[in-house]
Amino acid sequence: MLSEKLEKALNDQINAELYSAYLYQSMGAYFEDKSLDGFATWMDMQTKEEMFHARKLYDYVNERGGRVILAGIDAPESNWENTLAVFEASLAHEEKVTAMINNLVDLAEKDKDYATRSFLQWFVDEQVEEEDSVGEVVDKLKMISDSSQGLFMMNNELGQRTFTAEPTQE
Repeated sequence: MLSEKLEKALNDQINAELYSAYLYQSMGAYFEDKSLDGFATWMDMQTKEEMFHARKLYDYVNERGGRVILAGIDAPESNWENTLAVFEASLAHEEKVTAMINNLVDLAEKDKDYATRSFLQWFVDEQVEEEDSVGEVVDKLKMISDSSQGLFMMNNELGQRTFTAEPTQE
C-alpha cells in the first residue's frame, strides 16, 4: 500500500508525463508547420513514449491499491525560434523530469517503500536514455548550424524513429 504522500507524488508524476506528451505533440505540430515531417515523426514517437510512461505509473498506482487522480494539463509552449531551440527546450524538460523522478525515488526510500523504489528504477534508467537521445540531437543540430542540407539530412534520419512499447508483465 502506498503512503498518501507517495500516492500524491505518483499522481503528480502521471500528470507530468501527460504534460510531457502534450508538449511533444506541440513540438511535433511546430515541425509539421515548418514542413519538417521527420522531426515531427520524432516528436510523435516521443509523445507515444510519454503516454506509455504515464500509463505505466497509472497502472502501478492502481496495482498498489492507490487511487489515480488526474489533474488538468497546462497548455504547452507552441512557438520556438528554430529547430535547435525546440530540442534545447526538450532537453531542459527532460532534465526537469529526471529531477522529478529522483525526488520520487528519495520519497520512496524515506517511506521505506522498496517496491516503489524498485519500480522507479526503470524510470531512472529511462531518463538517462531520454537525456542522451535528446542531447545527441542538440549536438548534431549545433554541428550543422545553418546548413539547410544538414537539416534536410537530419529530418530524414529522425523520421526513421519508431516506438515499441515494452511488453507488460502480468
